[in-house]
Amino acid sequence: MLWDVAEKDWTDALLDDFAGGRPRQDMEPYEVTARLSRIALHVARVQEDSFGKYGLNRGEVGVLAALRFAGPKQQLSPTRLFKGLMLSSAGITSRLDRLERRGYVKRSRHPADRRGVLVELTDSGRHVLEMAVTADTIRERELVSGLSAAERKSLVALLKKLLSSLEPTSAGS
Repeated sequence: MLWDVAEKDWTDALLDDFAGGRPRQDMEPYEVTARLSRIALHVARVQEDSFGKYGLNRGEVGVLAALRFAGPKQQLSPTRLFKGLMLSSAGITSRLDRLERRGYVKRSRHPADRRGVLVELTDSGRHVLEMAVTADTIRERELVSGLSAAERKSLVALLKKLLSSLEPTSAGS
């Protein structure tokens, strides 16, 4: 399937310059990864702007969202959070500290493990997450508006295929 695209974009120019005397096929992986990286920067800017209006950053929204979808009690251990979000232990601790100070999460002792802690989403956290995600959804819809519905569906399938080759597919991993 071919789509109408500009003959040469910023990534093509960069790769042409970078390739030097290398065969163009050596640069082929970068045709994908460089564009994914640039798209990720655009997405990150939009999300930081949207979430920032509610005093949140992308990482904090990630924690709140993980708790929101963690089952009926909306609780997870810090370990499950940092593994699921691909963070370090220190990274999750600082996010939890900030979110707890604002009343968006609360920590409590794990009922079955004296040394364990559970993190729970509060009503305030649920509310601010809903507002931030609603605002961001509008902006993200604009980001993909250059693609038709069929193109978005094809892109989703391709991205899922690529991501499944990089990550375990079992739920909760």
